[in-house]
Amino acid sequence: MFRFVERFVLAVFALASLLAPLPVCSQTVSVTGVVDVTSLHPREKKPNSSGVVVWLTPVAEPGSEEIPPRPAPGRRRVILTQENKTFEPHMLVIPVGAQVEFPNKDPFFHNVFSLYEGKRFDLGLYESGSTRLLSFDRPGISYLFCNIHPEMSAVIITLDTPYYSTSDRAGQVTIPDVRPGRYVLHVWREGSTPSTLKSLARSLVVSGEAASFGKVTVPDNGALPLTHKNLYGKDYEEPTPPGGIYRPH
Repeated sequence: MFRFVERFVLAVFALASLLAPLPVCSQTVSVTGVVDVTSLHPREKKPNSSGVVVWLTPVAEPGSEEIPPRPAPGRRRVILTQENKTFEPHMLVIPVGAQVEFPNKDPFFHNVFSLYEGKRFDLGLYESGSTRLLSFDRPGISYLFCNIHPEMSAVIITLDTPYYSTSDRAGQVTIPDVRPGRYVLHVWREGSTPSTLKSLARSLVVSGEAASFGKVTVPDNGALPLTHKNLYGKDYEEPTPPGGIYRPH
């Protein structure tokens, strides 16, 4: 009888251990830091430190070919509106695989296109009240323009990591839910040259209950506007067709 009870108790404990929730393999932490945008001219007013994109890309541990596990970015749908001859918002940061909707809320036609590093596309001419939908399936920086209105511009930063954030006016950055591991920290700010941005990259080890990348100083290049041609590589011309398709700038 004693052996029967003993075996029964052992069986119960074994079953309980199988049904118990599995322990979390690794704890996620928030990575914080500060971005300080500084003027190239000391007498100028200090630039706003908002709108700087910071992201982390995982790297393999020394002696290992495995990359630290991370959650999949997943699919999202965001909206980039055309209204008052302006893209709103001016900047979007999205994960690879996200879809962007381009509604035209102006009372005239638009033609959104991009011929730069990220997603190359031409949405064609489409009228007021209509929209276009596009998937961004590769990482990169996409500079967007309108083939009709040269003053319109926007940028979409497509990332293959879920670990990213954008600085606030004080330059504060918080990247939540980062898994412990080794990463490379990248910085992007509109108007900064590729060589400047490359020089700001740094290695970062995430561990413990919190992590910080400290302060990153970004020189202000005046956020110079990106000069561009139209969709066909030519200078823009003043619209002349009759009717309600175009309106004067």
